Amino acid sequence: MTHKISFKIYMLASLLGGLLSCSNSSDSSSSPQPSPQPTINEVDFWLTKADGSVKLEKQNTILAFNTNYNMYANIEVNATQTYQSIDGFGYTLTGGSAEVINQLIPTKKQQLLQELFGSSVTSISVNYLRISIGASDLNGTVFSYNDLPAGQTDVNLTNFSLAPDNQLILLLKEILLINPNIKIMATPWSPPTWMKTNGSSIGGSLLPQYYSVYAQYFVKYIQQMNAQGIAIDAITPQNEPLHPGNNPSMYMSALEQADFIKNHLGPAFQSNGITTKIVAYDHNCDQPQYPITVLSDAGANPFVDGSAFHLYAGDISALSSVHSAYPNKNVYFTEQWTSSTGDFGGDLKWHLKNVIIGSMRNWSKNALEWNLANNASFGPHTPGGCTMCKGALTVVSSENFERNVAYYIIAHASKFVPAGSVRIASNQAGNLNNVAFKTPAGKIVLIVENDGASSEIFNVKYNGKWFTTNLDGGSVATFVF
Repeated sequence: MTHKISFKIYMLASLLGGLLSCSNSSDSSSSPQPSPQPTINEVDFWLTKADGSVKLEKQNTILAFNTNYNMYANIEVNATQTYQSIDGFGYTLTGGSAEVINQLIPTKKQQLLQELFGSSVTSISVNYLRISIGASDLNGTVFSYNDLPAGQTDVNLTNFSLAPDNQLILLLKEILLINPNIKIMATPWSPPTWMKTNGSSIGGSLLPQYYSVYAQYFVKYIQQMNAQGIAIDAITPQNEPLHPGNNPSMYMSALEQADFIKNHLGPAFQSNGITTKIVAYDHNCDQPQYPITVLSDAGANPFVDGSAFHLYAGDISALSSVHSAYPNKNVYFTEQWTSSTGDFGGDLKWHLKNVIIGSMRNWSKNALEWNLANNASFGPHTPGGCTMCKGALTVVSSENFERNVAYYIIAHASKFVPAGSVRIASNQAGNLNNVAFKTPAGKIVLIVENDGASSEIFNVKYNGKWFTTNLDGGSVATFVF
């Protein structure tokens, strides 16, 4: 009797085992099995938590690829499907940023610059900067490179001088000693006031009779910066051309910008042998028709490298809309601020989802946060300039600075994704927003943001194997393998 019972149990166990085996064969990661603990780490894992208790810290967790079945969500990375090449990640180095960084004592300043722009294990390797042509609203004063008393003009630009930007230029030279290959985009907030319809640094438009003079202003800027050893990789004709209320600022319609580029700026660059890229628009994602209008102008199109975007309005998918309309033209993401009243976890989550992951998944070649640094009062700024813009760094004294949320937003990409990396395919998995890259050295980098409120366990699959990990709600991870 005992033998019969044992035989029945054996048969039932065998049948159940067969059924489990059949169900497993249909999905390689569908049912849980015990996993042996890996002993050799194959994946580096860097983490920032929403509550700020962990900030860009390398984790000691041992992660290794395996083929042990489970039922968790899968992020599958596919390096055979490639998208855009990457120019870099960084910030706008405003005149105010330069001013407060230059106030640090020399040893502390060098420490900071090496941390920001160096390539050591303690650096975040920022490789793209945006600067203003003349003052932005985060300069202590308003200026252009050709300011004149009211009623005077200088059509030959005889008085053109970069002198008001000496602090910025000196700092850029120090940065270039650390990273000679850093890419720099330059953008004007306003031309000299004598070129404008209202004679003011705020608003107004460029007078048609000065279009060619203003084109030469750009030429002189690029040539004189180059003479200082500072190569300008790209310019945009106007920062936020549909926002004439800032100080400084200027209104420039899409048709005006197309005219300026095709009849003045493009030809001026061409005749002077300037290869600096011309990038259109440089404003919010709610008006993709603006760059499309510029790109659809047959005369302007050949001079335009692509278009640039901010995300104070609209949806990040606008970048893909413009890319789809003109797939041979590049797109760039050039500005997003963090507020003095912002929450670390909320900003981390939103900016990683939209600025880093969102822009990259929508074809951007770069991702830039707004100002690099300011003081504890969120200055310097112009009269009427931004009073709530929180830099990636707060310089609190000549010997101390604090790292804010924008520092970590950018660092989760810049530290691991060098220029020349290529975005590769990865699927969105529920709340797990992500983007993947292959670096020139052949490394795979995966950035993941958990947009949900609770912790999630998931697999990262690559080349038929996967590792299993978890991420708290609102937290961000960068995996390198």
